[in-house]
Amino acid sequence: MSSSQIQRLGGPLSLVPFSLLLIFILHPGWAVIHIPEEYQISNFKQPPVIKEQPVSYTAFTVDDIILTCEASGNPPPTFRWLKDGQQFDPAADPRLSVSENSGSFSISGEGPISQYQGRYRCYASNELGTAVSTEARLITESTPTLAKEKKVQIKVEQGDKVILYCNPPFSTTKPHIHWMDRNLKHIEQSERVTKGQDGSLYFSNVLSTDSRNDYICHAQYIFARTILPKEPVSLIVAPSNSVVHNRRPQLLQPPGSHSSLVALRGQSLVLECIPEGLPTPSITWHRKDGVLSQSRAVTQNYDRWLNFTTINESDDGEYECRAKNTQGVATHTYTVTVEAAPYWTKQPVSQLYAPGETVRLDCQADGIPTPTISWSLNGNPIAAVDPDARRTVHGSTLTLRDVINSDTAVYQCEASNKHGTILVNTYIYVIELAPQILTEDKMVYTATQGQTVSLTCRTFGSPKPKVEWESDSHEVLLSHARVSQLVNGTLQIDDVSPQDDGLYKCSMVNTNLSISAELEVLNRTEIVRSPEHLRVRRGHSAVLHCEAYVDPLLRSRRHPQTVWRKNKHKIHESASEDKYIFDGSTLIVSSAEHMDEGVYTCEVITALDTANASGSITVVDRPDPPSHLKLSDIQNHSLTLSWTPGNDHNGPINEFVVELEDTYGGQWHKMNSVSGLIEQVEIHLRPFWAYRFRVIAVNEYGRSNPTGPSELHHTPPAVPDRKPENVRSESNDPDSLVIAWKELDKKHHNGPGFQYKVMWRHSVEHGPQWHHNFSTTSPYVVKSTGTYKPFEIKVQAVNHIGEGPAPIAIIGYSGEDVPLEAPLNIITEAINSTAIRVKWDPVSNESIRGRLQGYKIHLRRLGHQGGRGHRAREKHEKHENGPPVEIVVEQGHEQVLAGLLPFSDYQLTLSAFNSKGNGPPSEPHHFKTPEGAPGPPGSLHFDSPSETELTLRWTPPRHPNGILTGYLLHYQELDSNDQEMKLQLIDDPTVSHITLQNLDPKSYYSFYLRAHTSAGDGEPIVKKAATLLDSGPPTNITTIAGETSVNLSWVPGERSRNVVFLVEYHKNGEGQLQLSEAINSTQSFYQLQGLKSGTNYKLKFISNNSTFWNTSVKTAGPGLIHVNDNFATQGWFIGLISAIVLLVLVLLILCFIKRSKGGKYAVKDKEEGHVDSEARPMKDETLGEYRSLESDNDEKHSASQPSLGAESKLGSDDSLAGCGESMEIQFNEDGSFIGQYGGVRDAPVTGGHDSSGATSPVNPGIAPPPRPGVPTSISALLRGN
Repeated sequence: MSSSQIQRLGGPLSLVPFSLLLIFILHPGWAVIHIPEEYQISNFKQPPVIKEQPVSYTAFTVDDIILTCEASGNPPPTFRWLKDGQQFDPAADPRLSVSENSGSFSISGEGPISQYQGRYRCYASNELGTAVSTEARLITESTPTLAKEKKVQIKVEQGDKVILYCNPPFSTTKPHIHWMDRNLKHIEQSERVTKGQDGSLYFSNVLSTDSRNDYICHAQYIFARTILPKEPVSLIVAPSNSVVHNRRPQLLQPPGSHSSLVALRGQSLVLECIPEGLPTPSITWHRKDGVLSQSRAVTQNYDRWLNFTTINESDDGEYECRAKNTQGVATHTYTVTVEAAPYWTKQPVSQLYAPGETVRLDCQADGIPTPTISWSLNGNPIAAVDPDARRTVHGSTLTLRDVINSDTAVYQCEASNKHGTILVNTYIYVIELAPQILTEDKMVYTATQGQTVSLTCRTFGSPKPKVEWESDSHEVLLSHARVSQLVNGTLQIDDVSPQDDGLYKCSMVNTNLSISAELEVLNRTEIVRSPEHLRVRRGHSAVLHCEAYVDPLLRSRRHPQTVWRKNKHKIHESASEDKYIFDGSTLIVSSAEHMDEGVYTCEVITALDTANASGSITVVDRPDPPSHLKLSDIQNHSLTLSWTPGNDHNGPINEFVVELEDTYGGQWHKMNSVSGLIEQVEIHLRPFWAYRFRVIAVNEYGRSNPTGPSELHHTPPAVPDRKPENVRSESNDPDSLVIAWKELDKKHHNGPGFQYKVMWRHSVEHGPQWHHNFSTTSPYVVKSTGTYKPFEIKVQAVNHIGEGPAPIAIIGYSGEDVPLEAPLNIITEAINSTAIRVKWDPVSNESIRGRLQGYKIHLRRLGHQGGRGHRAREKHEKHENGPPVEIVVEQGHEQVLAGLLPFSDYQLTLSAFNSKGNGPPSEPHHFKTPEGAPGPPGSLHFDSPSETELTLRWTPPRHPNGILTGYLLHYQELDSNDQEMKLQLIDDPTVSHITLQNLDPKSYYSFYLRAHTSAGDGEPIVKKAATLLDSGPPTNITTIAGETSVNLSWVPGERSRNVVFLVEYHKNGEGQLQLSEAINSTQSFYQLQGLKSGTNYKLKFISNNSTFWNTSVKTAGPGLIHVNDNFATQGWFIGLISAIVLLVLVLLILCFIKRSKGGKYAVKDKEEGHVDSEARPMKDETLGEYRSLESDNDEKHSASQPSLGAESKLGSDDSLAGCGESMEIQFNEDGSFIGQYGGVRDAPVTGGHDSSGATSPVNPGIAPPPRPGVPTSISALLRGN
């Protein structure tokens, strides 16, 4: 474009930034002219655009008249008006005021307004064209007023219909009607009392409570800003003189049976049906030629209205209302025809055009009836404008070829039918604008591999500029199938790859204008770990993982965001309920419920791309219980049970468990189970029973709750179908037959009057005659049958319907009695020294008096043969000779008795027995067992006179099993190359020791000592021993000091011979030497007693008049304490202590005097306590009974019998312990006195120093005695230094 051209359009060429966005969104179809805000231009001219249109309305007063017409444009537009098709100048009317720079005007002052009624249209013009507004209709009316009315009174009988008419003053604006009383409270409405669209109040039937004299109709005129109350209507409802009869419905509104209505598309429509009748009819609506959609129409006003809020062509059809009560039905049909005022289907678009271009304006509208389309140019019909060969109109399309600047104008397209007119302004602006590239230079575009990238090259100019793209390789880009250039100049590259990286250049054709752009291709974002398809148990948590790969460069620019969606809806973390928890890119759905099922999508969002993957959560659970239990095909003893499965909660049902409940047991039992694919089962039932059934569904996640129980089902009775089982004789008493059986379960009784028919007869003597009786329980007793007689017995089940299956007879016996005879001719034969065989003759069958169960042998050992003279053996035999042993022989007439003691005297008796008991015993039979090999010697001990000698000492066997003839000693050296076993024979059975010489002091020996009798050698006693070695006194002596003693301990040598030593001790630097008793080195422990607490001692250990060890110790406890000069040294305190000590001494003296009177008081006390002294055991003749009595009453202290003290075992009131048991007297470190009567008895004081026995290879070790307790008696505390 040349400079001169720019100046003609906009003045001097001063290119300043100018942001211009002309968006005229004033009404659908109004023009939009868009010049990019980056385009640089100055003083740009604009055609006129009407921004605010005049509207149609009704004016009641002067203040209501305002007609608005606002428009923009450059230069600013001028305005003119047409009224009813004629020029109208508001400025020429002195009552009208016109707004500055606007076409709007309003009226002021007093006077009539009717002359302003009419149709108005506004025109806004400047040098580029004229815009035309829509037509507005102004209607003028006077404010509605009420004419004088008469009061209305209506009298009716109860049950009649009534209409209270309102008839408000007419106005083009329909008033709102309100029925109220004189207190301005609304009249309550219902199905019976309803307001109609005409404002009248309709009563379907009246009640006596409807009587009142203040039914007032209020007409509210909103635009007139007034409410008109009409005269009150009085309604009197008189009681009916006869019975009020019901009436079939009739329609009060609308009249007749059919109505036709025309409705306009987009408007509302109300169909009305108001009935009368008694009882009050109800109203239902339906569409006769289709389905009545509740989304299109809703019922209101107690179903009396069917309201279409926005009607359209689909609502065209027939609608029927039906009024119904108990007396009949009334109907009315509406035929609704939907027509439409014109509406746009395609509007022409305003554009900028360059000279020489062709303009095509399409203007399409629809309506019922079809509207006509007309074109105007700057407000003038096309037909009235000079014809132009370049301009043609075909139907609704206007075409203008080879436009020039003078073709700039505003075109109007108008569509009209009988329901209205619509108009749209369209601007053709022919202009030349210099081309410019609007996109910024050197932009960097970043994309991920596979995306489609658009390199922008926005241009603007008139005529429209053309651009070309090239890459830094100068290749022809458009030769690639992936590369295309859009109409707006954008270069689009599909499926970009790293090879597309580089610089690109956009050049404007026929100019030197160009820009460059850089493309950067990164790796695409990919999901590397997708969410899984989870099956989660209800109440458990589900964890969905999502991991993605993001290009490092892309991640560094902005951290990727992970978004989770459920069924395409974004999930937000729920902090309060903890339902959804985000752990990085992991989603945790806690406590999964069925509402949590769905498809879960993980979406990873970066600055350039997104990647997503989906998983799912299926919540599984045990199934819901089946429903709709049904009993069908019912026979006498069978039926079919069917059901409907419940929700399986995503776990296919594996089986259905059928349970039954019988009314007698009241418990539910499993009856059957069927496959989960089966929904019915045939059930066989017991007669004379009542059943209820229920069903449980089972899947892999558990069992459902059971269904509710079915209806109770009773089966008819029948004869018993089972025989009693285990029929038997349980006879115990002689001369009676007890017939028993296993009773049938109650469910097998099969009918009323159930009992058992018990039958019996002698099996041999009395032939085929059967005896029978009836019993309801087992057993049945038959008397006078004789003892152990055979009978045929059988039991049959019967009821009132008949007898059950015939039973089979069995043999049973009457009661038994004890046998009468004892076995004879008893013979015993020795098998060996510990076993014999016993034989006898059987008893006769007649004497058994029952079924012989066997024989009982009663065996008793009388003692050792020839051993009664030895006292020790007698004591042992007394222990061995216990009560007789009973051996039961169930079969045969002989028995082997094993496990006897050899060389012993025995006695046995025999008796036969049956279930009733034992028969008489036989005469005692005596026998002897032969000698046997003896048992091992009773003990074996060792002495070591020297390092090469051992003396063995033993005791005879506890079980000699015969007459001992001597001993055999085998011994063998251990751990030596010479393993020869040596033998020593001892022929004298009275010898009890032997000394072995020339033994190796370094070795241990194993010794095997056996006794033998004439029957052979016995079992050996085996021991290991070695000689003792000469050694010195102990070493490594450990000292542990107590308060008044020192414990000495050491470890003796394993085979060391005993060495005697002494301990010489004295206080450090003072005191005389004291000497302990002789101490054995094998003791391992010794306690040095009688020491002072807190004192240092020197100890010297002496053996064979020579010292082998010295040491020093200090006893525990407080030593001599230096008394500070404090209150304890004061005279008053010393006097107090002296008085306390004197009092204690007096008490001690009294106790000793009381004690010196002997123990008679305690005996007297016991006699008074009625203690039977003869019942107490006596171990000797000296005070044994009293000691025992005291020990029995240790824990029953009283004033006459105090507890025993540690000083005496005899209980008496004059004992020292009776004066307060033990008492401790101590001094604090500051010298203050502490007196305490202790409740713990003194530990026993052993006589002399404690010692323990020797520990050596030939004698068992003896553990050292426990450490004695610290003395607490007064004598110990007051002992002198």
